[in-house]
Amino acid sequence: MVLDKLGSSLKSTLQKITRALFVDEKLINELAKDIQRSLLQADVSVKLVFEVTKRIKERALQEKEAKGLDKKEQLITIVYEELTKFIGGDEEPFSIPKKKPFTIMLVGLFGNGKTTTAGKLANYYKKRGSKVAVIQTDTWRPAAHEQLQTLAKQASVDFYGKEDEKDPVKIYDEHKQSLHGYDLVIVDTAGRDALSQDLVKELERISKAVRADERWLVMAADVGQAAQQQAQQFHDTAEVTGVIISKLDGTAKGGGALSACAVTGAPVRFIGVGEKMDEFELFSPKGFVGRLLGMGDLEALLDKAQAAISEEEAQDLGRKFLKGEFNLIDLYEQMQAMKKMGPLNKIVEMVPGFSQLKMPKEALKVQEGKLELWRVLMDSMTKEELEDPDTIRGSRLERISKGSGIPASELRGLLKQYKQSKKLMKMMKGGSEKDMQKLMQRMGGKGMSGMKF
Repeated sequence: MVLDKLGSSLKSTLQKITRALFVDEKLINELAKDIQRSLLQADVSVKLVFEVTKRIKERALQEKEAKGLDKKEQLITIVYEELTKFIGGDEEPFSIPKKKPFTIMLVGLFGNGKTTTAGKLANYYKKRGSKVAVIQTDTWRPAAHEQLQTLAKQASVDFYGKEDEKDPVKIYDEHKQSLHGYDLVIVDTAGRDALSQDLVKELERISKAVRADERWLVMAADVGQAAQQQAQQFHDTAEVTGVIISKLDGTAKGGGALSACAVTGAPVRFIGVGEKMDEFELFSPKGFVGRLLGMGDLEALLDKAQAAISEEEAQDLGRKFLKGEFNLIDLYEQMQAMKKMGPLNKIVEMVPGFSQLKMPKEALKVQEGKLELWRVLMDSMTKEELEDPDTIRGSRLERISKGSGIPASELRGLLKQYKQSKKLMKMMKGGSEKDMQKLMQRMGGKGMSGMKF
């Protein structure tokens, strides 16, 4: 997961709260020290660490219990709220206004993944129904034109640029009229090893020509605490309105970049959480902290689902599942949709309570591999068997196994998965309060304050 070590440390801290017999000043001080240690290991500056833990301690000692919460739940809520405030507070996830074309200009230094991010950003909005174009104005890096052109093709969006032109403003002006028919235009600009005078002048020229609605700084998470200075310098030059943090999955320093951006007042808009095109997420402080603490991130989960399956398909599947009428074909479609949403280990961390099951990563990888085996098994089934899996037993089971070349144990595993899913849906269909409580307990949670750690 993103910032894996920080998340593990913070979850251990919350477990200490739930295991304590009662909440007193000693426990609160221990909690503050644990959080300090976790944040410092994630490369957050000492000053910011002490500020946030000071607020947590003051609130924990002074505030009265909120209605419906006991002392432990109140303390967990305080930790959640202060950490959320720490990396962006109530900043709402970004959404594109209806203005057409809406233009986002990306700026940043060499090596921070700016061009890759332009492709990921285009792919993100294309999957959500926007008509997108990317334009390459980086005339310094030889491979920039070809790289963005390739990424645009992968994302199925239109590409504009001119490989032999050395003036970025001329490139933009030449294609300007062609950009009017798009919902979103993403402009990739040149970078340097440092914010030199040459880069400043070029950014000022291209910024004046483009007049972008948003100017986003792309910086790698491993820059750590230096993010604050970098964000401030680019803001002074190009009036940065937001930040995209790339490579957040490959470093323990990401806490420094996240917190530093919040301090400069430049909100984090997106985060890169992997190398693949779809490993790119809209950033929400509340959801991000929820994931770190093991509380899930339903907004991010629903956002990924929206890109993987149409609303009509979701409603159709939902009706079948809730009526308990779904068959093996429906189950496979649901699993296929989950696969489109990304690696299973990254999806389950968004499900509230799921991380409490502490499933080993190896088990999740095995589960991902089963999807292809199940597809082959289904290819060996008749229409009757797909629509009524309860008929699969005895000679039918042996026939399907031999026809697919897959052991009968895998087929039994598929049928078991199907029956468990159907049983779960029947529980939901009943709708009684008692059944729903059982379901919530099995899923591992009772809402944020009642999470089991």
